[in-house]
Order: sequence, then structure tokens, then C-alpha cells
Amino acid sequence: MQEIEVKYRLLDLPGLEQALAERGLVLSAPITQDDQAYAHPDWDYGQSKVGVPFARLRTQGDRHVFTVKTPLENELSCLEHESEVADRDQMHRAITQMGFRPTVRIVKTRRTARVAEMALCVDEVEHAGLFLEIEKVLGVDESGAAAQDYLDAFARSLGVALERTTDTYDSLVRAALAPA
Repeated sequence: MQEIEVKYRLLDLPGLEQALAERGLVLSAPITQDDQAYAHPDWDYGQSKVGVPFARLRTQGDRHVFTVKTPLENELSCLEHESEVADRDQMHRAITQMGFRPTVRIVKTRRTARVAEMALCVDEVEHAGLFLEIEKVLGVDESGAAAQDYLDAFARSLGVALERTTDTYDSLVRAALAPA
């Protein structure tokens, strides 16, 4: 499957909540996600991510999920595979033994809503700020760019102050933590 996303700096949370309420949507209670990102050994920041596999180890409550994403058309249009794992520490060791290296830790508080085939996520990302992320799952042969256009049109239809970014959370957090 492909996970397609669009991402925005959210400049008006009350305005977004109002726009969602007008559509009959309410954001869920907040949950915390603790993600460790991993990079392929042949990749480094500044290089294109397209075609390069990246790993993530997420903990949410008592649940640990291992994910591998390979960007296809751009960084937010990815072939994705994931599975729950029993032991975060052992999975971390397995990922590094496969040659992936830890990059940044991304800790966020997430609230979600669903509309049609879209997942809306309001994320408060430590060190990076407040974001609206809209996700859609596609088949492998569908166009991620076309889906991103559709998701962007939906985001714009909300009528709230948003600033689109094409960066992933790991890049945003890394940039925020970089020495000035």
C-alpha cells in the first residue's frame, strides 16, 4: 500500500476546530507517539529520499510498531509496510544490525478525525510545532501526486491559516535542533 500525506504548519488551531465542527467532525482525545527514525546506511540529510527505504519504530501506549517507508514520487508519497512488535529494544537492535542508523527521535501528541477516506491528524511535535497532516491510503498503482492534490484541495477548503511543508517530521525536528 501507499501512504499519501500532505502536511501544514497549523497557524490557527481554534479556527481548524471550528471548521471541522461545521462539518460534523471532532478531534479525538490526545495520544502520545514516540518515534525513533532510522536512515538507510547509504543516505544522508541533504540527499533525495525518493527510492530510499527508511525505518521507524513507534511506541504508543503499550504498543510498538515497526514501519518501513520508501518515498516514491516525493517524501510524503510512500510505499509502506508495518507490523506490531513485542519488544522495542530488541527491534531497535535488529534495525541497527541490518545497517540502519538512528537519526532523530520524534515525540508528538496527536489528535485525529476521519472524513471519507482521509485521516486528519493534528500533531504537536516537540521542537517543531503544531501541524495538520492529512493522510490517505492508496493502492500501489495509484498516483500519489494526484492524491496529494486532492488532499491539498480539502485542506484549503477548510478556510484556516495553514502553511504547507513538504518536509517529514524527522527533517523538521532535525532542523529545529540544529545549532544556529
